[in-house]
Amino acid sequence: MSAMGAVSAGGGREIVVDPFCLRQFTADTSYAGARIGMPPEEFEAQINDIFSSGSAPLVDGYAPFCKHLFVPNFAQVRRTMVPITPENEGLLRSGYEARTEKELAVLSRWFPATSLGDTGPAEYLDIILYSREQIRKENAAMGENSGSDAPWGIVSIKPQDVDYELPMQPITVMRNALGEEHGGSGVPIEHKAYRESVEFWSKYAPVK
Repeated sequence: MSAMGAVSAGGGREIVVDPFCLRQFTADTSYAGARIGMPPEEFEAQINDIFSSGSAPLVDGYAPFCKHLFVPNFAQVRRTMVPITPENEGLLRSGYEARTEKELAVLSRWFPATSLGDTGPAEYLDIILYSREQIRKENAAMGENSGSDAPWGIVSIKPQDVDYELPMQPITVMRNALGEEHGGSGVPIEHKAYRESVEFWSKYAPVK
């Protein structure tokens, strides 16, 4: 994870949209993940309102610096993951991709969105947060500055139909283990979590 620029400097908010997550709010067709159809400032405000209400507590993530908020899909974000079936497996595509220009490209597979049609809005959003300390560490390794002092930064927004954490993709686990200088978080691979990731993502694929 790396970031460039700043959405806000915090302004007293506990949670801000980290610049790394801004790609989910733009019309840039080079990004094929989940798109958020509202301004990042508005999304940020709604997340802070939900968090302040106590209806969505912080949930531990894959490392001490990572937390999750599971909230209803108020932004109507479309599903970006579907099961692999005998009927659709022939539509799967693969290729090497990097999330930013500074990251190493890794092998990925996906369903082209044009081949599946409208997947409809998911039930929930998994709001993935990194601590300010971790964001600063990764920014320093990549020569960047998020420009915020808020305690938590939103680094990813995932639409899904359950209100608990799904396994990250195996290649993401591997990328994280590479370290901050390669766009990862520096967290070593945990074999049990990796096996669970392989089991899950053998049955599902992203849509983009």
